[in-house]
Amino acid sequence: MMYSLTKIPVGVYEKAFPAEYSWEQILTSAKQAGYDFVEISIDESPERLDRLDWSHSDRAVLRQAIFNTEMPVWGMGISAHRKFPLGSASSDLRRQGLSILYRSIELAADLGVKVIQIMGYDAFYEPSNAETQARYLEGLRTGVSWASAAGVLLALENGDSELVDSVEKAMRFVKLLNSPWFQVYPDIGNMTAAGYSPLEQLPLTEGHLVGVHVKDTRPGELRGVPLGQGIVRFQETFRLLARTGFAGPLVMEMWAHLDPTGDPIGSVTRARAILDRWIADAWSELPIKN
Repeated sequence: MMYSLTKIPVGVYEKAFPAEYSWEQILTSAKQAGYDFVEISIDESPERLDRLDWSHSDRAVLRQAIFNTEMPVWGMGISAHRKFPLGSASSDLRRQGLSILYRSIELAADLGVKVIQIMGYDAFYEPSNAETQARYLEGLRTGVSWASAAGVLLALENGDSELVDSVEKAMRFVKLLNSPWFQVYPDIGNMTAAGYSPLEQLPLTEGHLVGVHVKDTRPGELRGVPLGQGIVRFQETFRLLARTGFAGPLVMEMWAHLDPTGDPIGSVTRARAILDRWIADAWSELPIKN
């Protein structure tokens, strides 16, 4: 049993660790730093897109690392849709975007990943309009049919595009698709930097919240802000989550190459200790231990 069912599970983004680390090193380091699971990335880089074409033996390497370390890979983030958006005016880019989504769902099911985080990008490097938004919705609808067949959840993240820069906007798609296999996975750092309050936005997710991305931000700074040095009201937000009965995963999002200390492992470990204090305070009156 890799999970404790009596505490708030806290995961960490794989990019919090040096790019040269093997999977065994990533999972071991995450466990030693006090985390409960890791979130894998499928981004625009050829190296991470190649994961979608892993052979059976390639996938077995990660499955073996998970077994050896007793450290699961709970989530997957698909930021590759920036370059290959589901709503693009280019039929070739849309085709590639759908292929990425299909193969990501297939890989997730094979690795035991429970939730795939979908970015709210109908178009990223091209203009957004009513047509790109309509195509995006249809792409999501297709993805939901694949995800439901695989038994893998898709969950929409608010990001840095106007289409889905708040939980309220993300929930519009959740309601339109109306499927148990499509939910919301908000980033409280993104919404704060965009000028939205997590205390006002998170209650809108009632019945649809599967996880929360945690990172500190400032206006115009979505990455690399050390935890506790930005503008996100974490302690109030965690208390709100606790009051609503949320006991699901929190995922710390960090980037090793942006670490200002030059010691990304130390920063990941310190962030976990800070989260531990905030979680213990927020969930102190519930039957949850940390």
